[in-house]
Amino acid sequence: MTDTRVPSRMFRRADEDAQTARTGSHTPQTEHPAYQLAFQDLDFLLREDLRPIRFQLELLKPTLLLDEAKIASMLVMYGSARIPEPEKAKALFELAADDKARAIAQRLVDKSKYYDVARELARLASAFPRDEEGNRHFVVCSGGGPSIMEAANRGAADVGAESVGLNIVLPHEQAPNAYVTPSLSMQFHYFALRKMHFLLRARAVAVFPGGFGTFDESFELLTLIQTGKIERMPVLFYGREFWERVVSFEALCEEGVISERDLDLITFVETAEEGWRVVQDFWAAKNAEG
Repeated sequence: MTDTRVPSRMFRRADEDAQTARTGSHTPQTEHPAYQLAFQDLDFLLREDLRPIRFQLELLKPTLLLDEAKIASMLVMYGSARIPEPEKAKALFELAADDKARAIAQRLVDKSKYYDVARELARLASAFPRDEEGNRHFVVCSGGGPSIMEAANRGAADVGAESVGLNIVLPHEQAPNAYVTPSLSMQFHYFALRKMHFLLRARAVAVFPGGFGTFDESFELLTLIQTGKIERMPVLFYGREFWERVVSFEALCEEGVISERDLDLITFVETAEEGWRVVQDFWAAKNAEG
């Protein structure tokens, strides 16, 4: 025997057995759910006591897809699903029925400029070159939904770049925005694992005005950096006027529940160019440190 090559595997592949199982004989035994292959039995996988397995799957699937796409780092963009682009915001203002509704609509009009800012920031980040190994860096990632999230994915699409959308199943219908790269559009059941995937590859985070979801995501990030669970990275808060109106960071210091140096974790910015320059300067300084 002169050919010493050996096969890379001896066992049949799971997809081969799965196909065989689908086309097997039909008897009372084979038709019963107990006979299904465990990984083909959806009712089994959805059992309450299989939650740890579902956690593992939801952690693993995005990891494999992002690895295969050679996405080494991301620029993550958080923001409201209720701040539309300027023209749509103006249209909503025209539909406002009373003074209270008009006042709220006007505030949305004022904040709608951040749709354009987020879109431009995504354009700038998406131009970052691949490294020598072909890995992609500062790939734009959003929650995959509308408004500010849409602006992030749209900016990447403007320059022909792929972008990530991490959507989540909600009681009301939630579809990914049209600008997310289909092969990088992922859906989550667990908020916790979705937030983990936002940050596993994040090397900069831009936080635009938003509500409970944006607060949840951004303050978890600040807590992780504050407590040393993750390394420091640029955290851009867009809209100082908004943030200082809805959160008194200084009061937290005065009350003694955070330290003054914790305020340095946040960089307030207004324009896409300013924010991208902060990101570039931060990592240039880090690289210079060795």
